[in-house]
Amino acid sequence: MRTYTLMISVLLWGVLLGGVVYSHMVFFPVYLSNLPDSAAVVNGPYGLNEARFWLTIHPLLVLSLVVALIANWRERTKRFLIGSTLIVYLVVLVVSALFFVPELIAFHDSPITAGDWQPRADRWWNLSLLRGTTLFIFAIPLLFARARSEASNGGN
Repeated sequence: MRTYTLMISVLLWGVLLGGVVYSHMVFFPVYLSNLPDSAAVVNGPYGLNEARFWLTIHPLLVLSLVVALIANWRERTKRFLIGSTLIVYLVVLVVSALFFVPELIAFHDSPITAGDWQPRADRWWNLSLLRGTTLFIFAIPLLFARARSEASNGGN
């Protein structure tokens, strides 16, 4: 059971990272390229809405990490590895809720001229790259925890 809960967390973390990569390689370069005109990507009846993905993956991943942490609590090293990933992820979610999401909403709704928005969009982009890098780095403790599961099961 402990191994399976950890496998689910690793799988969901991979889905999260896939969303991060897609957003930064495909979606945001277009969306943030020439605000407010480029906000057409998300406005109107055919605008893209990434919220469904993010509102689904975040609670599932938090839940899976909490369950994996509880299931692996007796192993001190795995508890630390899973717990550190969970704590960093929760911090990223709080920062996202306080800064990144409100800025995206502002980009979506604003009638302000492009000259006023581009510095904000550039700052958002750079900070989002830092956020994404942090998520990639904190996949490593989760993978180490999974590797410990593999080692403790004799390679099975």
